[in-house]
Order: sequence, then C-alpha cells, then structure tokens
Amino acid sequence: MIADVVIVGAGIVGAACARALAVAGVRVTVLERGAAASGTSAKGEGNLLVSDKGPGAELDLAVYASSLWPGLVARLADELGAGFPFLEYERKGGLVVATTDAGAQPLLDFAASQRAAGVDARPVSVDDALALEPWLNPAITAAVHYPEDAQVQPVVATEALLASARRHGAVVRTGVEVTGATRDADGRVTGVATTDGDVAGDAVLIAAGPWSGEVSATMGVRLPVKPRRGMVLVTTRMPHRVFHKVYDGDYFGATQSSDAALQTSSVVESTAAGTVLLGSSREQVGFDDRLRIDVIREVAGKALRLFPFLAEASIMRTYGGFRPYMPDHLPVIGEDHRAPGLWHASGHEGAGIGLSLATAELLVAGMLGTPAPLDPTPFELDRASLEPHLAEASR
Repeated sequence: MIADVVIVGAGIVGAACARALAVAGVRVTVLERGAAASGTSAKGEGNLLVSDKGPGAELDLAVYASSLWPGLVARLADELGAGFPFLEYERKGGLVVATTDAGAQPLLDFAASQRAAGVDARPVSVDDALALEPWLNPAITAAVHYPEDAQVQPVVATEALLASARRHGAVVRTGVEVTGATRDADGRVTGVATTDGDVAGDAVLIAAGPWSGEVSATMGVRLPVKPRRGMVLVTTRMPHRVFHKVYDGDYFGATQSSDAALQTSSVVESTAAGTVLLGSSREQVGFDDRLRIDVIREVAGKALRLFPFLAEASIMRTYGGFRPYMPDHLPVIGEDHRAPGLWHASGHEGAGIGLSLATAELLVAGMLGTPAPLDPTPFELDRASLEPHLAEASR
C-alpha cells in the first residue's frame, strides 16, 4: 500500500499530482531545486487545448482533461478564498485557419477526423470567421472553430494546486535538489537523496518536465525526454482585438514533428491583462536559453499573416522555455518497469498545462490501484513506440 510519495518537481504536473494524491489521503512531499512554478510552467501561454491533437491517446487525454478544468477551478476558488489570485480560466475557444489554398482541405479533413473522435470542431465560412475575429486577415482560405479550447494563468494555477495540496497535508520544499535514489536490499526505490538529506517514501514520482531525463539519470535509469525550446513575444497592452486562441493550421504539424531544427508557426492570443502573446517556435538546442533574433523575426512575421494590425504593436518582452519532448509525442505516466517504486509523469511537450489534471488522475489510479478514468496503457514507459529510444538512452 502506497502511503508516502516523494514528488520531484513543483511545476504544474507535479503540483496536480501532489494535490490529487493528498486529497486521496496519501502523505506527499514535493521537492523542487528552484522555486515552485519557475520552470516550464512559467514559460508557456497556459493553453488548455483539444484543437491541436489528432485522434488517439493524447486527444482522449486532452478531452478528459478539458472536462476537469471548470470544476477544479471552482473548487480551488471555494477552497482558497477571495484572497487568492484569480486563475484567469477562460473557455475562450480556438479558431484554426488556413492561410493558403493548399492548406484549406487538409485543415478541414483534420477537423473531420477530430469530430469522429468526439471533438466539437466546427468548420466556419470566412465571413463567420471574421465575425468571430473582426481583425483577422480576410485572405484566409478556411477556418475551424473549437469552442472547447481554453486558457488559464499557468503560474497561478500551479501555485493554487500546491496551496490546496498543502491544505490536505502535503509538504512542499523548495531549494532542495535531488541527487539520487535510495533503495532497499531488493533494489526497490524507497526515497531520494538530496542536498538537504534523504527523504523516504513508498514511491518516488519524477515530474521534472524537460529536466526529468537528468533526474532519472541520477537514479540509475534513462528517460528519453529532451528539452525542446520555444519562444513567446509579448506586446504592450492594447484594446482587446483578439478574442480566441487563433493559429495557423501548420501548428499541428510542428507539434508532431521530430525535426530538431527550428520550426515556427502562427499562434496569437490575448491575455486578461490586455497584452497579446505571439508564438510559436520549436527547436532542439539543449538547454541553451540565449536570445535568438532569427526566431523572434520568424514568429513576428508569421503573426502578421494572421493579424496585420500587429504591425503597429510594440513588443515589450520576449521569453523562452523548454518543453519536455518525447520521441513518440506521448507523455509517460506510470511506474518505471526497470525500477520498482519509481514513477514518471513527464514528456507532455507543450501540452502539460492542459493535461496536468488528467495526468494526475491516471497517476493516482496507478499508484493506489483504483479504476483509471481512461486506458493508461498508451502512456506506460514500456510501450512499443519507446522501446528503441529506451535502448538508445541506456547506452
């Protein structure tokens, strides 16, 4: 029976797992080498999307996660009270467009495949798209409206989950770096060694995002997760002129690509503060966080294809972050078959914010042996699609 769990990582996935386990009566200790929500969770746009996933296991997880967010936001508001910052949850919907004749039919075909999988994906005419987004470039060739897409403030959401976890008995320790695993005589993982002493537990969960590979290595196993860098541009505040998450249909192709080279696509959305976020980029450059002018130029240029009025906007800052990339584009959620007692919740790439709540429910079901809300098999570490990558990572 698992009664104590040590979680490595205080981003939104670790926070969601900590809360779900604590609510279930498990004693939880969260360890974070930096500050809570200071890594990938602080460097994204807070997207909760179903529009960017094709039929399959990840879409199933996203649809289920989408159903969890409204209730969770309401429960956290009741639990934490009016003094806690607003999570800025908004089911604003998404609008995905094609900007070329060649891209129109593939976008509509993709939406049809999603509808067959249960997603509310509504093709709309150009006129209807302009009614939804009056400032959109009228030269678009096709559009699909996704009412289920939403957004949340990711740092506030992470802190809220951790605050709730604490209220249910969890302990969160920051500034503590994990340096290895402790094991019993049979080799089972029984806790972690840290820069502040050993911490014991019936199970250890690595939820360290793109750093999960490094943490796993300290525990004697390899996880083929790599950092995939992205950059976001932020405008100064302006009158509200972007009402949905709007992106070019080529964004899906970028998310599913395994190319390590730079890829950019048009993604534009507003925030509650009145700024506009412009993305997105993907490239594998390790943990190199230097400013890249060529990336900024490409992201800005493609954003203008969607909203020409942005040519008059001022960029007040840019920021970059690292997504936890898995070579088969699915997260790992479950126990490590090579190291009993060691569990993983990582590899969500750019979808970790949205998938965090569903990931936590799958993780809790696996740890406690309770019925899972959906089939966990596709997310297990020993799946066939990861076998060659596990072998390579172990060399």
